[in-house]
Amino acid sequence: MSQLFFFLLFVAFASLPPPRCYCINGDDNNGGEVRGMFVFGSSLVDNGNNNFLHRSAVRADYTPYGIDFPGGPSGRFSNGRNAVDVLSQLLRLPSLIPPYADPHTRGERIIRGVNFASGGSGILDQTGSTIGKVMSMRMQIKAFEEKTLVELKSLTGISNHHLAEYLFVVGTGGNDYLLNYFARGENLNNSTARSNFTQLLISTLSAQLKRLYDLGARKFVLFSVQAMGCVPAVRAIHDAHNGSSGGAACVEAVNEAAALFNCHLRRLAKRKHSMPGSSIVYVNSYKIIRDIIGNPTGTGFRETSRACCELSSAMEEGKGVLCKRGGRACRHRSSHVFFDGLHPTDAVNERIAREAYSSYHKAVAYPINVQQLAKLSI
Repeated sequence: MSQLFFFLLFVAFASLPPPRCYCINGDDNNGGEVRGMFVFGSSLVDNGNNNFLHRSAVRADYTPYGIDFPGGPSGRFSNGRNAVDVLSQLLRLPSLIPPYADPHTRGERIIRGVNFASGGSGILDQTGSTIGKVMSMRMQIKAFEEKTLVELKSLTGISNHHLAEYLFVVGTGGNDYLLNYFARGENLNNSTARSNFTQLLISTLSAQLKRLYDLGARKFVLFSVQAMGCVPAVRAIHDAHNGSSGGAACVEAVNEAAALFNCHLRRLAKRKHSMPGSSIVYVNSYKIIRDIIGNPTGTGFRETSRACCELSSAMEEGKGVLCKRGGRACRHRSSHVFFDGLHPTDAVNERIAREAYSSYHKAVAYPINVQQLAKLSI
């Protein structure tokens, strides 16, 4: 299958202000449980970085995105907040985490953390290369190390060990399958190739987490890959390819790839021999969404298979995955699981974040939840 076919499955710094010094001390948490958050990943946690990337074809800076977000479209791939936004509110941070690529994300704005996530990006550098400009995980970590961390140190006088007071949140991996592995025409049922590719992803991600650890990170939150085979775009294209029009069933062959990756990702939470003194929480957003789809009425949802917004056509911007620019949005958005062809609604993102923060079920948050992680003394 062509790259174009599988593409349908997805989707210069401003001058610094005059030097100022912002002190960080043990009492400077504004009542919150952590100092702040640094976020890395793809569109599920991107809060606007792609708005500022020239030639990026994966953007959400237009209506109906942001229809329920204060100020309207912000670059978040949802009608409202993403899971990281809700998590920052639950952690009682004084404001939402700003996007790195915004020229205004400098000075005092970086003290509580920065979001580096980029829609369309992946663990591997080549992921997303066919859809314009994106920031891969390697590039995101490089930006953190060479720009943000340097400025943070100069502003506050902190050293690397103070980074143990921040959460490092990572949500990536799905695009490596949708925009890379499957885009190469790999057979959905080739378990050997799928296993080898997953091992490559996990080993690469492990090295990336180790780099953050070496820089001072100690508290990690790893979001699982979502149930990719259940998103509207994947269902629709699978139906079209197979000449059916049902659109109801999840594509389990795609979900198997997600489940395999998540199985290995969860193991990272307990295999920390290369990062002594660190704590990792694995958040099973895959299970949270599958549980909603399996029992929608019991969880307050009604529509589990169709996008809430009017999707773009295959020939338009968005390629049948993102919302049509200026298109319609459904009226009862809180009852929909998916806002566009790939991304959850604000209601689902809130559920994911709340489960991550406070669930004591190890099948959801493992081995502890984010609230417990935030309170750990490391």
